[in-house]
Amino acid sequence: KVGEILREKGWVTDEQIQKALAYGQSEKCKIGEALVNLEICTQEQVTRALAIHFQLPFANLGKHIIAQEIIDTIPKEVALEHRIVPVARKGRTLIIAMADPLDFFTIDNLRFILSTEVDCALATPESVDEALDDYYRLAGGYDSVLGEHAGSDADVEFGRGDYAGDDAEANEAPVIKLVHMLIANALKEGASDIHIEPMEHDLRIRYRVDGVCRVVDSPPKRLQGPVISRLKIMSRLDMAEKRRPQDGRIKIKVTGKEIDLRVSIIPTVHGESVVMRILDKEAGLVDLEKLGFHESDLARFNKIIKRPNGIFLVTGPTGSGKTTTLYSALMDLNRPDVKIITAEHPIEYNLTGV
Repeated sequence: KVGEILREKGWVTDEQIQKALAYGQSEKCKIGEALVNLEICTQEQVTRALAIHFQLPFANLGKHIIAQEIIDTIPKEVALEHRIVPVARKGRTLIIAMADPLDFFTIDNLRFILSTEVDCALATPESVDEALDDYYRLAGGYDSVLGEHAGSDADVEFGRGDYAGDDAEANEAPVIKLVHMLIANALKEGASDIHIEPMEHDLRIRYRVDGVCRVVDSPPKRLQGPVISRLKIMSRLDMAEKRRPQDGRIKIKVTGKEIDLRVSIIPTVHGESVVMRILDKEAGLVDLEKLGFHESDLARFNKIIKRPNGIFLVTGPTGSGKTTTLYSALMDLNRPDVKIITAEHPIEYNLTGV
């Protein structure tokens, strides 16, 4: 029956089913396992076919974040012992995800333990194990994911600005809170860049402070998709595009001060990597005299930028102040009697008159 469903879906051919049946007989395994072992079907395709066969919903555990109050309905020991993950509640019925559709004992046992009605949804064994890792084996649930960021939003106000998709209910979502806290803490620590880097087993968050990158957090791997999707929404990028680099901008208001974030997303081996350059207009626009030049160097620099033609280079590592130096020069030159046109990609600061 499962083989017929897979064939109707166009995922296998008759020839491949016969090959899997022969393999199953020799290896003493079911047809679904045989199809996966032979790399004819994916585990998700087989699980979806099983869900159709048993008339059960399919649970894509990697697509959505499960609310902490739902996770808390099943004790850690019970979830790990029976390999189950609570995913939703409909009225008085708790929906659990599991990999074995014939494990009726577990469902009946849960009804007795929880004193509530329990329904089953099917999920791949891998996604169940990953969800158990993320929600139960990691002590503290979302509090550990947010780490020291939790509770710090009282000091930083995020204006609606150019956010897309914000609403009162969404602001309570853990992923949105996590993204806001990462940005808020980067601003507090004086970071110039935020790096969100997908690793093999988790998501690495780094801040660049004074030109040096340091790791500040390592959220679970399952947060990778939601976090990056949230940033794409905020910067108005193509949600579906995952194979090409994308650039965008985010405008936020922090304690009444406007901050721009320049967002760059590129595909990597383990997923999309994000770099956000923090553009604080008040911190970034500095008078030449306050840049720290020696008096003789400042005089030489002023002489260079006052010339009517020519080229000079400002070089240095990331975060060393190249952009700050150039914008300070523009501010010094920007007068009503001077016409200034810049060639920039992207434009980091909008200067009146330039």
